Amino acid sequence: MYDLIEMLRARGMIHDITPGTASQLQKETTAGYMGFDPTAASLHVGNLAALLLLRHFQLAGHQPRVLLGGATGMIGDPSGKLAERSLLSEEEVHHNQLGIQKQLGKFLDFSPGKHQAVLLNNLDWLGHQGLLAFLQEVGKHIPVGYMLAKDTVKNRLERGISFTEFTYTLLQAYDFYHLYTTQGIKLQIGGADQWGNLTAGIELIRRKTGQSAFAFTTPLITKADGTKFGKSEGGNIWLDPKMTSPYDFYQFWLNITDEEACRFAYIFTMLENDHVDALIQAHEASPHLRIIQRLLAKDLTILIHSRADYERAARATLLIFEQGAPADLLDLVEADFRGLGEMIPQIEVPKAELDEAKHPLALITRVTRGVIFTSQGEARRMIQERGVKINKVTVKNPYQEPDWVLLEGRYLLVQRGRKHHYLVKGI
Repeated sequence: MYDLIEMLRARGMIHDITPGTASQLQKETTAGYMGFDPTAASLHVGNLAALLLLRHFQLAGHQPRVLLGGATGMIGDPSGKLAERSLLSEEEVHHNQLGIQKQLGKFLDFSPGKHQAVLLNNLDWLGHQGLLAFLQEVGKHIPVGYMLAKDTVKNRLERGISFTEFTYTLLQAYDFYHLYTTQGIKLQIGGADQWGNLTAGIELIRRKTGQSAFAFTTPLITKADGTKFGKSEGGNIWLDPKMTSPYDFYQFWLNITDEEACRFAYIFTMLENDHVDALIQAHEASPHLRIIQRLLAKDLTILIHSRADYERAARATLLIFEQGAPADLLDLVEADFRGLGEMIPQIEVPKAELDEAKHPLALITRVTRGVIFTSQGEARRMIQERGVKINKVTVKNPYQEPDWVLLEGRYLLVQRGRKHHYLVKGI
């Protein structure tokens, strides 16, 4: 059995680790778990590093367990949060669990076998736990001072933390203790912001059984501005195509910076380390080719969505943003436009108004209901700056005669500036 921890460390996927963890993983096949609270109907790109780490864990010959917190999801983890979470009902949490379960199968093998991944739900044991029994079994063993020293609690004391969220660490600690004693799970894995919760579980196991347990965390993946991805954060990139389209997902990876690309190549691919080293060398030699960005965009879109979604997103990107020529639009068929309508904003207008548009200014303001431009003055200025294209042809005069062809008899592709594209559909 190879040194999993050393391999993960070389890839930048280890943040904190308890003593003896590497030895434990080399000594024997180990059952380890990672928890996700179903506070949204989908996981997001911030969870990808953890999911791929679990895949490495399984491929290394260990037994991954995924805990979807049916109980803790109704409480709310204060880790990394500046304010209280909104409480969810059991029905809402269950709905979210079902959405997340569908995504987990893309990363882990749940088929029967020695290294089978297993899904767990802490509502199965916490849901029947009475308050008095919990206080006797858990609360008695964790001093208040120990709790107050945890960053997850300490960072919230000034702003305020409810007793509900204050107890979250105890619930997660009990999860580890319960799984250790009933299923022989010796390892817990989590994000870097979970370190206090993980070590609380190890401490509870030590105090109640006298035995050792293990844990390690993976670094949090942050946005370009340094803020973390999270289910309650704005501008998130979700794994559910209804929440983030395959096109937007593909574009996210295509547009990461070169610095992010070199770091993410180790984290978000399953390539061997030396292969990633060579990939980074090729990228640094020709950064304009965006080798890593294209690789990540392709592989992850296929993994999370499908090859068909990737091919549509790549084709749309090539056509819209890169070397596609106006004449290329004539090759598109109805199915292509349906795909485009799922990837970029689509504006539906009466077909008669499209046919009767007297000039570009009318089209991009009045006919499209102010979606592209809210005022004629703004539209005129951008046309004068050569910032408007219709069917990939630059508009030079706001009042020129219409020279566009309705694609497939009812579509127009309008571009505002470099990055904003709209599909106008006549209905």
